[in-house]
Amino acid sequence: MNENMTAYAHHQAIPNIITTSFVSNYTLIGGSGSTIALIIAILIFSKAKSSRQIAGLSLAPGIFNINEPMIFGFPIVFNLPLIIPFVLFPVVGSLMGYFATLWGWVSRTVVLVPWTTPPLIGPYLPTAGDWRAVILQILIIVVGVFLYLPFLKISERVSEIQAEENL
Repeated sequence: MNENMTAYAHHQAIPNIITTSFVSNYTLIGGSGSTIALIIAILIFSKAKSSRQIAGLSLAPGIFNINEPMIFGFPIVFNLPLIIPFVLFPVVGSLMGYFATLWGWVSRTVVLVPWTTPPLIGPYLPTAGDWRAVILQILIIVVGVFLYLPFLKISERVSEIQAEENL
């Protein structure tokens, strides 16, 4: 990040793609596992009242990349179907961000912003005001919602079966 900031200040070519701000804005949107996409998927597509309640409570902290309410409240920790997208989606977001930056579709990050910077503001600031980075982050989140969705449905089916067995 320091190399990028120095190069930007001296009007030189920005050397690095992957920086702290890159990771915060393309890899870990909403915290580890990019759980903001899971929260959105639950709020839009889930019919399970308990899931919607946890997602509703996790939304405000999730906007600031604090996802412990989602990880331990849902819980993702003991939810085998959700571990797959939880691990896979950050890789997908990283690859999308990396190649979009490599190909010049978005600017490289040149400003260090706090990891708690909310989505949509987060990619705009470290790229020195590149609106295309915001579009990229929206695209990454949408991909994440659809990546989490089938695993969410499986998780909810497993929860229903377990609830019926416990009766």
